[in-house]
Amino acid sequence: MKAYHHFTDPEWDGEPLEPEPKPEPQPRPEPAPPPEGPGSDTAPRPQRIKVKLADGKARNIQHMMVTSFWHPDGTPMSAHQFLELLFGKLPEFFRDEDELRALWSAPDTRAKLLAGLAEKGFGRDQMAEMQKIIDAEKSDLFDVLAHVAYALPPLTRQERAARATVAVNARFNPRQQVFLGFVLAQYVQIGVEELDREKLSPLLKLKYHNAIADAVADLGRLEEIGAVFADFQKYLYQPSA
Repeated sequence: MKAYHHFTDPEWDGEPLEPEPKPEPQPRPEPAPPPEGPGSDTAPRPQRIKVKLADGKARNIQHMMVTSFWHPDGTPMSAHQFLELLFGKLPEFFRDEDELRALWSAPDTRAKLLAGLAEKGFGRDQMAEMQKIIDAEKSDLFDVLAHVAYALPPLTRQERAARATVAVNARFNPRQQVFLGFVLAQYVQIGVEELDREKLSPLLKLKYHNAIADAVADLGRLEEIGAVFADFQKYLYQPSA
């Protein structure tokens, strides 16, 4: 007997049932937008504006920066006002670009220049703020002065170190090159304060694991090391060829 015929017999199995409808596909939720923040591509970028100073040349500054500049009387000052004030005072410290480079190239005259600027209200903290304003945080404080005074484009410390390395390799012996390469790496990572004269001893201790005697055996007398440390710095601040 062909039992499967009963599947088509309404008296045996009743009327065939309608197939159950398939559920409607549900729409997929839209992905959430990425959060805004410092690491987000959608974070608002600081607006850059051009400021023309008395020399007729424009400087670019970041307009949407929160700064802490103050007048001597304690009233707040905008970045634009600080920039103009600094520009007006710099001729009291150097006559031209060449003199600025010469002063900045030696640890002792650089320290005197920075002290003089601080006395006029342009200390390291204010200069560090100006680095942010001109988008030169990876540059040298020299670049702040050169940009404000002469509208020179800032170079990064890495670029300056690369230029100086060429001169160091041509003018110093292999052991001196190794030590100066270490100094330049500290300069790139931390800043120009690593080139201050009082940083020489800490740098030697860091490089030679607190064994100054090893540094002397490697590089010569401390006076000679000091002369090399001061002399090489001029290669960081030479003008572009």
